[in-house]
Amino acid sequence: MQKSRFTQKRALNLRRNLTEAEKLLWHHLRGKNIAHKFRRQEPIDRYIADFVCFEKRLIVELDGGQHTVEKDAERTQYLESQGFMILRFWNHDVLQNVEGVLRIIQESCAAAPSPALRATSPARGEVKDV
Repeated sequence: MQKSRFTQKRALNLRRNLTEAEKLLWHHLRGKNIAHKFRRQEPIDRYIADFVCFEKRLIVELDGGQHTVEKDAERTQYLESQGFMILRFWNHDVLQNVEGVLRIIQESCAAAPSPALRATSPARGEVKDV
């Protein structure tokens, strides 16, 4: 996955300026309340995921007033084509019911199979399942 400098700088800015809902959810995700490692404001190609667990190929998006249906649909379609499952929550859902949101994230992690180990052939760049 390619990360442009612009996308990386934008992600850094977003990490420094989290919304209240993002701060609250990150506190719980970082605090090991879920047994999987999440990253916040992580560039994935030209998009920035609010939270991503690469092990489970799970992206958690928090939506506020800045999101549009068209852009979200395009973004979701692309990220799903890259093998990610997307969970979306409204900011107020996180602020009012963080335990319920965490339960859904945890259940999704438990249901998502871990990707198969893959080995790359250095000679031709082929990917083979191990």
